[in-house]
Amino acid sequence: QVQLVESGGGLVQAGGSLRISCAASGRTFGSYIMGWFRQAPEKEREFVASMGSGSTYYADSVKGRFTISRDNAKNTAYLQMNTLKPEDTAVYYCAAHQRPIIGPSRSRYQYDYWGQGTQVTVSS
Repeated sequence: QVQLVESGGGLVQAGGSLRISCAASGRTFGSYIMGWFRQAPEKEREFVASMGSGSTYYADSVKGRFTISRDNAKNTAYLQMNTLKPEDTAVYYCAAHQRPIIGPSRSRYQYDYWGQGTQVTVSS
């Protein structure tokens, strides 16, 4: 099992940047597929980005602005968010799984472990 804790959310102006982190427990962090999702009020939780062993995938809405990365030595995944827009406002969740899935892991149902979320608010 793995426990995930997000941090780094906050309030930022449109056009600004923010990096959020996801710290994981356990000794096999490198074997997990990591994903970032977000959920705005009264909306479904949606895929943002995922990362396996070297491959990264992004939702079209964030491609070119967001970057997912990981530091396996620190058991931490990151989401660097640049050129933020008000529509990026949401609670951001990190998630993990070890399923042998080839491809982007875009579905929330593919993930077995979730963090508690961190709020990101972008003001206009």
